[in-house]
Amino acid sequence: TGIVREIGVVAAVEGGEAGVRLSIAAPATAPGIVLGGSVAISGVCLTAVEIGERELVFEAVPETLARTSLGSLVAGSRVNIEPALLAGEPLGGHYVQGHVDGVGTVRSVAPEGDGVRIGFAVPNDLLRYVAFKGSITIEGVSLTVAALDETGLEVALIPHTLEATTLGGLAVGDPVNLEVDVLAKYVERMTSRTPSAA
Repeated sequence: TGIVREIGVVAAVEGGEAGVRLSIAAPATAPGIVLGGSVAISGVCLTAVEIGERELVFEAVPETLARTSLGSLVAGSRVNIEPALLAGEPLGGHYVQGHVDGVGTVRSVAPEGDGVRIGFAVPNDLLRYVAFKGSITIEGVSLTVAALDETGLEVALIPHTLEATTLGGLAVGDPVNLEVDVLAKYVERMTSRTPSAA
């Protein structure tokens, strides 16, 4: 749903271009995860391949590394963690699949009242799915688009979001995982198809 449950810390990164194993300290999340369970790590849906009392281990293949910012993680990096939504749980953000659509870049960070306004450069092929006041997932966090232009978007973050996620630590130039609202992609697909003859 894009509601972060915990900020985890990368304990180790092993491997390289052929794939990596990520060990992440997640003491609040690890006890509730089963082997093979799905967990969003900064917006990327990964499978838990090892589970400890306070740590989770994941594997990321070249496809994942090429399409997300996970390849830039090092020991000590902080990541947003959200386990998969269970049936009956409240949908606090919006529907998030953990299927990252692309990587954006922080272009501005500015204080705004008690919060912070952050601007992101967004790949052009993703901007068509973004709407003013619509939903977008950035680093696994469900956010509302506060401003939109021809090259990117801005979000306005409240103090709670800054404290409960890694977004408060972003700086200009940082890469971020982006997932656009899946409903926008379905609408595009349905409206672009030629109706079949009956």
